[in-house]
Amino acid sequence: MPRIDVGKGESLEKALRKFKMKLRREGILDEVKKREFYEKPSQRRRKDKEAAVRRERKRQRDAE
Repeated sequence: MPRIDVGKGESLEKALRKFKMKLRREGILDEVKKREFYEKPSQRRRKDKEAAVRRERKRQRDAE
């Protein structure tokens, strides 16, 4: 579980913002969203393949 240090006199809103940023940086929110619904293995493979194609196109575009 991510942990943040709250300074003396620090507002709750600021501490909550720091906590959310830490969750995002550690990839916990992405993992929760990924596990929200069951994804068939064939769907996962298709999604991974499409992501690989997008990465390759971007790499080629950036190389030019």
